[in-house]
This record gives sequence, C-alpha cells and structure tokens, in this order.
Amino acid sequence: MAMALNPLFIPNPISFSTTKTIITNNTFPSSKNSIFHCKTNDSKKEVVLPRVASIPYQPINVDYLQEEFSGHGVTFQGIGDGCVAKMRLENGSTAILMLPSGLITSYKAAMWHGGTDEMLHSFVTEEIGGAVVHGGVSLALEFSCGDGVSWSPSNWVLQTIKGNSQDSIQVELISTDSGEKVEIKYIVTLKEDELSSDLVISNSRSTPVQLTGCVLSHLRVSSPEATYAIGLERSNFFSLPPFMSNFGIVPPDFGQENESGFSQLLNKMSFWRSRNGNNADETKSDGNESKEEMEGEETDNYKNLREEMSRIYTIAPRNMTLIDRGRRNSVIVGRKGFDELYMLSPGSSHEIYGKYSYISVGQSAMLKPLNVRTEEVLRVGQDLYNPNL
Repeated sequence: MAMALNPLFIPNPISFSTTKTIITNNTFPSSKNSIFHCKTNDSKKEVVLPRVASIPYQPINVDYLQEEFSGHGVTFQGIGDGCVAKMRLENGSTAILMLPSGLITSYKAAMWHGGTDEMLHSFVTEEIGGAVVHGGVSLALEFSCGDGVSWSPSNWVLQTIKGNSQDSIQVELISTDSGEKVEIKYIVTLKEDELSSDLVISNSRSTPVQLTGCVLSHLRVSSPEATYAIGLERSNFFSLPPFMSNFGIVPPDFGQENESGFSQLLNKMSFWRSRNGNNADETKSDGNESKEEMEGEETDNYKNLREEMSRIYTIAPRNMTLIDRGRRNSVIVGRKGFDELYMLSPGSSHEIYGKYSYISVGQSAMLKPLNVRTEEVLRVGQDLYNPNL
C-alpha cells in the first residue's frame, strides 16, 4: 500500500484564543450554548456574528429563499452575508445547515422518551477577522485534475428542496467552485431517524478527476472515557497525526503527553516518500520497521475511546456504532462510496460535557484518493442513523 505525506496531517494544528464573549442559544445549537464575540468600549457593545471562512461570498437573499422554497419544512434566517437553513420534522428531529459554506452545525434527533438530543458538537471561537464556527459536519475535500488544476468546494448554492415535514426533507446544494466540466452536488437529507450527507460528482472532462479528503463529523459525547466504538474488531488501521481542516476541532495540547512520540511518527512517515540514490537499502529497512509501528489491526470490538487517538481504518465495516454511556444514547455511522474511516478521540483529560467532549469521524479518501473517470458519476457520503427511538 502506498501513502504520501499529506500536509493536512500535522500535530497540534490549531490553537484557541481567549476573548470576551456573550452567550446566545438561538442560532447555533451545540453541546453548550453558542458563543458570539463581543467587542466592548466605554459606551457600547458590538456583537460580531460568527463567520465560517475567510472566503468572500456574495450576500444571500433570505427573503427570496423563504418565498421560493417555503412549504417543505425548511425556514431561513439571515446572518451576516449568509444564512442558516433550519430543517424540522413533525417528530421533533431538526438540522441546521449554513449557507454558503454547507456546514451542518446541529442535528437534534428524536428520542424514545419524547424529547430530542443534540448529536453534533460545534462551537464558535474568535480568530483573525472575526468569530469562526468549528465542528458539526463539514466537507474537507480537494479535487484535482491531470493538468495540475485543483480546487476545494467551499461555496454552495441552494438548488432545490424536496419532501415535507411529515416524512423527510432533502436539501440539494450545488458547488460554484468547480467550473462547467465537473458538477458537484451536496445533498443533505433529514429523516425521522437519520441525517445523511451525500455527494454526487459528475465528470464531463476529457480526463479523470481525483478526490481526496473526507466528510468530517464531530459527534457530541459526555466524555471520550464514557464512549465506545463497536464493530471495528479486525479492522486494519494507520495511526497518524490529526487531520487538519477549516472546521475541524483538535485540542491545542493534543499529543503533548507523548510529544516525542509524535515527532518520531512524523520522521518515520518519510518512508512513504520515494527516495533515490545510495539510500535505497536503508530506506527499505527503515520503512519496514516504521510501517510496523504505524500500522495495526483493531483487537477490541467494544473499544473504549478514553485515550488520545488519531487513526485511519483502511479496512473496516460500512457501519459502526458509537455508544455514550454518560448520555445513554448511541449513533450508527454509515459509510457510502468511501473506502476509509477516519477517527479521532481528543482523550479524557478535558472537562466532561465541555469544549472537547466529542469524537471525530470521517468518511475518508485520504490515503487512497478516489478517481472519477470521464463521463462517470460518483456517489459518496455518510449516514448518521439514530437508533434511540
């Protein structure tokens, strides 16, 4: 198996600054109340609404969206130059989708006891240029062509909404970043017991298109110590530094308890790179030793996630279950079209029900990119199934 060192894999990829904040619970549901940055001076306070990227977007006409797409169980609320689409079913299940970024910040699933429970973890931090949303379900993808052209979809336009609030709601977005020859649709579907995120890639170019990256989800838990992954026994994996993305959450101290180990890991990853000259024999020897340390097979079918972990499972079942014994619920994560499963646990050294009470799961094509051949349509995605009804 061949793997290239991806610049998206770096230890300690992000840090968080401390700012004055005010709390609101109206727009961005998360495991705690959402945070908005507040600038203060002697006479007034200025609330700066969160943004999701530094890329300039065209302002969205919320009134037009509300008029054009009403009647399907979706409402729209403006925020800055963008908006949020709120999907709601009659059984109580809801989801919140941000436009034009395509970030899903909330999925509240209906529970057996008649209430709902938030399944996603998201929060807002202050960064250069304003407040930024982290977490939720995001698309961390890169497309590339043989002629050296590459791009990452980041600007999504609402194309259509189907369904109704009784059964299911389907919101279809289309990317404006990919040009005329490659069409990329992002379809978010809310059902009574499921939230799915699907990509449909149609390649009309004369050459293949390569897809790298993942559909990245941050699943809310009480604590990684109380959380278990079920169904991964005998799955092959590679241990790698955390995956870096615009919306990803990684504690700034991740890996510091074993900092020397991470440094050794990064050095050992050089065996994946092709070398030449007189070092060929040495490379082969070091590579075999490094590969044994990086690669493994899961031996636990009821794996506790209390320890820091960043892995890509290269051979794994299409469905796996996360059980949170603290919150007494579970979610089944399904993979469609992707060959790999990325999983990160921030460990249990943080406050329970806090900023780092989550597990990251990604349907992945990071070690082995997917190819979309000429005139081919590729469908990939993820299902979050709620078995708690």
